Amino acid sequence: MTTESGPGRRERNMIEKRERISAAASELFAVQGYEPTTTQQIADLADVSIGTVFRYVTTKAELLLMVRNAEFARAVLDGLAAADRIEDVERAVLAAIEPVVSASRRSRDVALYQRELMFGPVDEPYRAEGLATVMELEEGLAAILSRPAPVDQEGRDAAGAVFAVVHLAIVRAGIAGASAPDLVSQVRQIVAGHRAVTESRAGGARRGEGQ
Repeated sequence: MTTESGPGRRERNMIEKRERISAAASELFAVQGYEPTTTQQIADLADVSIGTVFRYVTTKAELLLMVRNAEFARAVLDGLAAADRIEDVERAVLAAIEPVVSASRRSRDVALYQRELMFGPVDEPYRAEGLATVMELEEGLAAILSRPAPVDQEGRDAAGAVFAVVHLAIVRAGIAGASAPDLVSQVRQIVAGHRAVTESRAGGARRGEGQ
């Protein structure tokens, strides 16, 4: 029961247990990696029963999403905040994605997280949470790419292309033996292509007005 002073005892206990489970999973995934880590190990480190773990998630993959979603959301927030302070569109886009890319480099299981995020079960709540963060990032990128005008569809299309190359670069970096593409070069090409399209459209509109 929630009161004016905040969550009730039962809700506070649930939040505290969820945080312990998430912290335990994060620590074990970082030290051991995702595959060797068991849900029993996570329960033991969190000092809860295995049944309690499965009240919050239904699979170990959901635990991975729970942990990495929080890191992903923080990276997106930091990146968009940094981009807001940069006037140049290309530099702002690169600033927006930099924390996301940096966070992925620190993760041993980034390819698995990306797989679950993009292709996991459609009814998985933590997948929906992660995809909502993807949309937040894409909308933020679209706002940057549409400057100084309001967000338009071309800005959203370019933002989707930026996220696509970021996603691919992250996945390839997490696969042993895979060559990593030059992400900065790819983003610059997308921004340049978007500028060419918008400038051409603006030029056509001005010519139309002058006739």
